[in-house]
Amino acid sequence: YCMKDIIDYFKHPLLKIPLLAGLITGVLCFLYFLALYALDVPPLGNIRVLDFGIHIIMMISAVWYYRKYIGHGMLHLWEGITICYVINTVAALVTGWLIYFFITQVDTSVFNEYVVNSKKLLLESKKQLTDQFGPETFNEQWAKVSNMTPGVLLPDELTKKTALAVLPTLIISLLFRKQDYNVLR
Repeated sequence: YCMKDIIDYFKHPLLKIPLLAGLITGVLCFLYFLALYALDVPPLGNIRVLDFGIHIIMMISAVWYYRKYIGHGMLHLWEGITICYVINTVAALVTGWLIYFFITQVDTSVFNEYVVNSKKLLLESKKQLTDQFGPETFNEQWAKVSNMTPGVLLPDELTKKTALAVLPTLIISLLFRKQDYNVLR
C-alpha cells in the first residue's frame, strides 16, 4: 500500500516530466564533458560552464510541453519555477555523479589536470588576491586547491548550477506563464 502511494506520487506530471527531462539533461551535459575530453580540451575547465545552455534548452522545452499538453495552454508561475528547478537539480546531480565516476574510475588524470590548472589560475591572480584580501586569503585558497579531492565536484556542480539557474528560471516561468483570470470576474 505505501509503496504504491510513493510510485503514484512520482507519476504526477509536475514531477514526472521534469525528473525525466533532468535525467536527459544530465546525460547530455555528461556527453558534452566527454566531447571536451575527446577534443583534448580540459573538460573540468571554465568552458564546461557552457553546458548550462543545455539546461536552459531543456527547461524551456519541458515548460512548453507542460503548458501545452498538461495545462492545456495554462501555466502558473509556481509550476514553471518548480519544473525548472527540478530539471536543474536532477541534471546537476546526474552530471556530477557521472563526472565523479569518470574521473575516479576511468581517467584520474582529468582531475589532476584540473588541480594543476586551478593552481596556475591562482598563481596568475596572486598579486590581485594578496593586494585585495591579504596573503592569508591567498594561502587559504592555495591550501584548499592543493587538498582538493574529486568529491568536491558534486557539491560544486550543484552549487554552480543552482546559482546559474535563478534568473533563467524566473524568466522562463514568466514568459510561459498563462493563467485563467475568469475566476476574478
